[in-house]
Amino acid sequence: MSTAYSPEEPSLEKPVALIAGPTASGKSDLAVRLAKAIEERGGRGVVINADSAQVYADLQVLSARPDEEEMQGIEHRLYGAWDGATACSAADWAEAAKREIVALHNECAVPILCGGTGLYMRTLLEGIAPVPPIVQSLRDEVRALSQSEAREALEAEDPEAASRLAPADVARTARALEVVRSTGRTLKDWQARKTGGIGGEITLSPLVLLPEREWLYERCDRRFVLMMEGGAVEEVESLLARGLEPRLPVMRAIGVREIAGYLKGELSRDEAIIAGQIATRRYAKRQYTWFRHQPPETWPRTSNINAALADHFVYLLRKSS
Repeated sequence: MSTAYSPEEPSLEKPVALIAGPTASGKSDLAVRLAKAIEERGGRGVVINADSAQVYADLQVLSARPDEEEMQGIEHRLYGAWDGATACSAADWAEAAKREIVALHNECAVPILCGGTGLYMRTLLEGIAPVPPIVQSLRDEVRALSQSEAREALEAEDPEAASRLAPADVARTARALEVVRSTGRTLKDWQARKTGGIGGEITLSPLVLLPEREWLYERCDRRFVLMMEGGAVEEVESLLARGLEPRLPVMRAIGVREIAGYLKGELSRDEAIIAGQIATRRYAKRQYTWFRHQPPETWPRTSNINAALADHFVYLLRKSS
């Protein structure tokens, strides 16, 4: 991300708070606490979802979407806003988030972006590369290649992308290859032409939560057990009954495959829990690495969630007073 944040910046024209971090790091709780603090100072804070699983109405439990009690009377938007049959891309979410942010600023409210999907945030702030649509025949041709074949082709046709992408990164390898074959330009070239980002139009107050890893992983494990006991099985059962396309994002969400295995008799309940816990920890690890290295260095990172409000949102709270 190129959008910078300076803690010394006094201007708060069009303020937007952003609370990011891996799953189970305490983002939702902090977002509500921030909104409450703004409210106590005579303002209004509204939490906007920035998590790719929590956008789906079908995944309330498995996505750990905040319930009414956890929301504590604070308005939340873009939670459960998409039906699972409709994929929500980063561009789709960014357009919806822009509309919410504009509406809230018109109402003199503070939008509080909260989530763990870095691509969503990057697309909103930096914009999207105007890559022309890829014809389906070319896309099918690329996707039919084995990973070793696609990797070899990418090394020849877009060596920069090949040097940047992990050899096992199937999805990004295919995307880079289909773009250079379709347009004659590399994906990096297209990404340098991004348009539509709002990073330069708002005053961003970001914070990245990076709690101690063992604490985070233990929390992930405990939460998955609670999900299994609290309705996740029924949630996946309902998804399977709909007969949705397996490639849809809602069907690939963390926990869906593992619980589906249990429902189909392929895994015992304990095996499904262990598999779900492992998948969740791996996902949290990937998010942790991304948020540690990808956002601008000027974005504050903290492991001390309890001190986050006083330490990192002081100007935002001052604006509301």
